[in-house]
Amino acid sequence: MHRRSPSRHFRHFRLSRPARRGLAAVTVALLASVAVGCGDAGELQGAGATPTAISPDKLWPDLTPASSPAFDIGEVDTEVVKGITVPGGDIRKVDPVAVVREEITTHPGDYARGTYAETARRMADCGRSGAAGSRCPVLKAYYRDLTGDGHDDLTLGFRQLPGNLTAVRVYTVRKDRLVQVMAYEDAVSGVELAGRSVIIRAPSEVAGYEYRLQWTWDQQQRAMLLTHDEMLRTGGRKYSPHPSASPTSTASASPSPAPSPAASSSVSSSASGR
Repeated sequence: MHRRSPSRHFRHFRLSRPARRGLAAVTVALLASVAVGCGDAGELQGAGATPTAISPDKLWPDLTPASSPAFDIGEVDTEVVKGITVPGGDIRKVDPVAVVREEITTHPGDYARGTYAETARRMADCGRSGAAGSRCPVLKAYYRDLTGDGHDDLTLGFRQLPGNLTAVRVYTVRKDRLVQVMAYEDAVSGVELAGRSVIIRAPSEVAGYEYRLQWTWDQQQRAMLLTHDEMLRTGGRKYSPHPSASPTSTASASPSPAPSPAASSSVSSSASGR
């Protein structure tokens, strides 16, 4: 990058010898007044010694760098959702309940005959009114442009029952096809949308701490990548290592995206699924 020279923006002036002498006298007078003022109340005081900067120490310099990951966490896996159409490429016209039903159908070992069989059974309550409808495991659907293409994307959540896990999914549209670009499940205590990121908070077994995971859209991989995974203090909140199921609370997002009328509206605060 070309840098502009400062001399292009400032003119230089040369003072005459008498003028320079006058300026020097004024400068001496100002310095003397400052020296006298230093003895007054409110004088500047030293803040103490500055801590010495310590450079990082590189450990095991002879260790051969790994060339491939030891574990596959699937952070760049994307999947076209079969059986779901996107009318006119408008993701708001996609039924969130139908999307969850398609996942349950695609993975019968996890749902119909697996760990989350209760989720599959309660899908029959989705769309019903009253107490029966509140049993639907599908949460509100939120819409925001997370991929930066100028079109809304879908952030969807649903309970994985009978346990305390909540599945969080993000979908976008490519050539009128629904594509899943993020999938994660945990014992969720809060979900937020910020910019092009999905932030998930999950309770920790360490009292007074919680996990904070941030998934951010990556244009090169065309997927949501796990960009932050950290443990933070919760400001005094404490979690028991093995608490019982707790009442549900509403998931949050900002600014307030429009919810889907086809889904219920709760996210559980429960024990960590790690």
